[in-house]
Amino acid sequence: MSPALRGAWIVLLAGVAAVAGCARDAAPQEGVPEAPVAGVEAGPAGSVTISGDDSAAGELTWRAPAVELEGADPRELRRRAEAALAAGHLYEDADAAIPIYLALSTLPEHARPAASGLQRALRQLLADGRAAIEAADGDAPAELARARQLAAVARTVDATDAAVVRFLERLDLAERVHALADAGDRALAEGHLGEAGGGALAAFRQALELQPENARALQGLAAVESALIRRAELAAEAGDFDIAEAWLSHAGTVRPETGLETVDDARERVERMRATRIARLRDLGIAALPRFGGIDVARRHLAQLLRIARPGDPAAAELRERITLAVHYGMYAPGQVFTDAMSGGGRGPQMAVVPHGAFTMGAAADEPDSSDHEKPAHVVRFERGFGLSIREITVGEFRRFIAATGHRTRAERRGFSMVYDERSNNFVRRSGVAWHSDYLGRPADDGLPVIHVSARDAQAYAEWLSAQTGKRYRLPSEAEFEYALRAGTQGRWPWGDGPPPPRVANTTGGLDRSPAGRAWANAFEGYGDGFWGPAPVGSMEPNAWGLHDLAGNVSEWVADCWHDGYRRAPTDGSAWVNPGCRDHVIRGGSWASSPAQTRAAWRAPANVDTTNARLGFRVARDL
Repeated sequence: MSPALRGAWIVLLAGVAAVAGCARDAAPQEGVPEAPVAGVEAGPAGSVTISGDDSAAGELTWRAPAVELEGADPRELRRRAEAALAAGHLYEDADAAIPIYLALSTLPEHARPAASGLQRALRQLLADGRAAIEAADGDAPAELARARQLAAVARTVDATDAAVVRFLERLDLAERVHALADAGDRALAEGHLGEAGGGALAAFRQALELQPENARALQGLAAVESALIRRAELAAEAGDFDIAEAWLSHAGTVRPETGLETVDDARERVERMRATRIARLRDLGIAALPRFGGIDVARRHLAQLLRIARPGDPAAAELRERITLAVHYGMYAPGQVFTDAMSGGGRGPQMAVVPHGAFTMGAAADEPDSSDHEKPAHVVRFERGFGLSIREITVGEFRRFIAATGHRTRAERRGFSMVYDERSNNFVRRSGVAWHSDYLGRPADDGLPVIHVSARDAQAYAEWLSAQTGKRYRLPSEAEFEYALRAGTQGRWPWGDGPPPPRVANTTGGLDRSPAGRAWANAFEGYGDGFWGPAPVGSMEPNAWGLHDLAGNVSEWVADCWHDGYRRAPTDGSAWVNPGCRDHVIRGGSWASSPAQTRAAWRAPANVDTTNARLGFRVARDL
């Protein structure tokens, strides 16, 4: 028997068993070791070992179909074998080339030509086998099974042939790569990606170590990368951007040479999702602020935003600032100027938002010209800002109130008020004087501050504004007035210590002269404001908070009842009111006030029905 026949019926054990499963993944942040699964053994450094058995031996064994030689013409058999070889009919049945050549090789006189034909058939067989292996490089199990069968035939023909040995080695490699790819596909389908070791990632990587250009394994790595990216996107959709970043970091290690662009694109998508979510939380927080309980809702949105935002995110800063503003100012900002629409048409007085904060109210113990009524000095803290009219209420603004309500002021009902008399240089009673009159008792221009109004008249105006706008207007508290008057200063006068700067207030200046040439006997030396009597509101420069005429022009009614001092006075900025009190507090110097009465701490009592040419008012508004 020839060497080929002596090698016949040897079983080819180059196949590997199908893989039952792969190790389960751990979440990226936990690092849980993967559990072993049947058919897979943990190898070094997260590798996968494919276990095998002998179940495939039967299908990898080939037995040559029997060719009947008795009575047959060997030459005819050779002709049939040549025709079969030319047709590619190599081994399948007794009419195929290899079985016929094997049978002829047992005949001594035909052994040599049979061996030659058998070698040609073997070369064709190996060529077909290599083509099948190449076709199986993707996912073609049928082609791999065909290559396995061709290998069994080739090994039966001549197991010692160098080309056969190389083919068997190549088939063995293809089988191992295929098994690893199968393992990777199953693990991928089950979600066992292997970013913590093992799993699909390890299987595909081992396949590429065996066959670096294997298309199926390369596709598998891309699929693992895509699955990790999808996990990142799902985490981002759920708002967990730390986990999303962890998945993306793992994805970036799968194909570091070729996949980084894909991961970078995914990271940009996740960042857009982060930005969209941050913007949504910011918008929800801001939208909640005007509603009842909205500040707590906005704070919850801010907490969620801060969990996903990067340090210094402008949306987080904006929402935090808006919450702070809402706590202290409602929907306004410190220094903001606004007006409210009135239901009867037009708009209310121009208001400025006074910032929240604290100041020391009252006169220092050693302040010159101070009285015990202004002491003890005490700290007042405003937890919330408030609105204050930028200017005193004007004759024109008060006229609208009178026209709309028919209100009759105290001066109108009693028929007189106190005016300035230049001949006597004093204040005297004059009949027919009311809110529409100036300091001399003549008709007043609409731009002048309204005077000759009582505390009750001023309160009635504020109540009308509240009804017209739906907002709470009121007289300012005494603490609010002094806080706004000082505007962050703590000196003797509203502008600090020392002489008044130019155009700071309409007050008694040594340079001022009446129409008849009178001068003030007690005035700020070297100062002149150009007015004798009230000036049109806003004629002087505003203070640091944008408010006019708090330091002069006319003194103003405030909401507080008169108390002889500040012992037990409120420290939260609210008005100190006793129901039914007859005397209210007036604050702020006027056009005819002495320097001592222009001090920031100066205060005086006045009966609620008092009216004169030095006394007007402005309004405050809750925010």
